[in-house]
Amino acid sequence: MPQENYKLNVFDPQLEPYLTELYKQHRERAAGIDWSYHEYIPWELGRCFKKQPWSVEQRKLPQAIYTAVETSLLTEVNLPFFYHHLAVTFKGSLQVLQDFVHTWVSEEDQHSSLIETYLIVTRNADPHELHRLRKQVVEAGFMPDFDTAMETMVYTSIQELATMVFYNNVAKAAGDHDPQLAKLLRRLSKDEALHFAFYRDAVKGYLGVDHNFVYYIHKAMTSFAMPGKEMPSFKDRMDIIAKEANYGPVAYFNQVFDVLMQTWAIDKLQPSRTEAERAKQDLLEYHLKLKRISERLAAKGVH
Repeated sequence: MPQENYKLNVFDPQLEPYLTELYKQHRERAAGIDWSYHEYIPWELGRCFKKQPWSVEQRKLPQAIYTAVETSLLTEVNLPFFYHHLAVTFKGSLQVLQDFVHTWVSEEDQHSSLIETYLIVTRNADPHELHRLRKQVVEAGFMPDFDTAMETMVYTSIQELATMVFYNNVAKAAGDHDPQLAKLLRRLSKDEALHFAFYRDAVKGYLGVDHNFVYYIHKAMTSFAMPGKEMPSFKDRMDIIAKEANYGPVAYFNQVFDVLMQTWAIDKLQPSRTEAERAKQDLLEYHLKLKRISERLAAKGVH
């Protein structure tokens, strides 16, 4: 849907007290679970790669679990690009939003370091191949196709919830093989849960002011793709993860998309603008389409 001549005030100052309270709550909760990635690495397993080069039999994780964790790493390395997008779309916005983005980056910054270090120290990863893949993904870059701060907040709500669910679901699959890895993934999911809560409630606050904001929600929810979709063999990776590592299109619909539709009560919104009402109806139809697809896949045993 074209956005020319369709503008809503995303930086409405009347929302500042509400967003400031959300940010305060986030800081308090984050302080209560502050952590450093060195606490989650089994350093005692570390060995010199010059003296003992890597070989594939050193990998103890099942291939599907390894693929899931490596894929999450190659997603997390997009942090610099995603921060750049947030900084651009939030430019000139309420100070509290800019402050939260800085806090978000500082908390997300450890994620790729933790996963990469864990995979290398435990010798589940070929360090040369992992370096090559990471460099390839970072060099390719990532730029979401959204122009407004509202779309970015909706996109990030989806992304953070999807990542939280991904980590928890893969942790369940990994638990019997590597309890320490499962603990690490659950630790990451707690960060994502806090980040999701801020963006989710920020979007809810905007809807509380004006139901017409559903116009922007529509685009982000119907064109969502995780950062990292350009990584090598992304579709093959996601097929493996869906079949053997507990996260796929069914989990995405049931634990992410449908949750947000309910949380933001999309079906109960009453936008006053024609374009916004059209966007709402289209989003409801898209929701039903995904539901039907999800039910068919679930019947086939897909996660």
